[in-house]
Amino acid sequence: MKKMIIVAAFALLGSWNTQAQLLHFGAKAGINYANLTGSEIIVNKENYKSEAISSYHIGLLAEIKLTEKFGVQPELLYSTQGASYKNAIKEFTNELGYLSIPVMAKIYLNNTFSLELGPQASFLLSEKKNVDFEDSKTFDFAIAGGLGVKITKSIFVQGRYGLGLTEVSTNAKAKNSVVQVSAGFMF
Repeated sequence: MKKMIIVAAFALLGSWNTQAQLLHFGAKAGINYANLTGSEIIVNKENYKSEAISSYHIGLLAEIKLTEKFGVQPELLYSTQGASYKNAIKEFTNELGYLSIPVMAKIYLNNTFSLELGPQASFLLSEKKNVDFEDSKTFDFAIAGGLGVKITKSIFVQGRYGLGLTEVSTNAKAKNSVVQVSAGFMF
């Protein structure tokens, strides 16, 4: 009986160790180069052209390796996006702070490189603006894709492009567009 318990304990520990190798947690941070795509913005019957702004993102992630060549990476990020607007008379910036939840499918090309593609749901938490936009939408849905590079077993960098599929305001036919460059650490 003791031998069976010892064998079962070793089998359980071996199984737990295998599962631990398939699930990793991490943190990442980086810069955003964000803009709004679509038509020109009209505020008080004035046309504005949007220009990109630089901002940041920071958050946590989990990497779940399902097979040798495929995994899933859900993330929880705080990401600032938006744009700068100007016309002949004035200029202002609208910075949108989102809680973003991308769920990326990862295709491992080798031990160093991975392709990433997946949906991203974002919830508006804050809005810094120099103009009164009416009816900013509190939900944003996007598709994102990019490339991940493992520098070491624990340190990685990622480049990603996110294209918004929903409009950010009921007043404008504009959608989020963001390029992200991240560096992170897996625990």
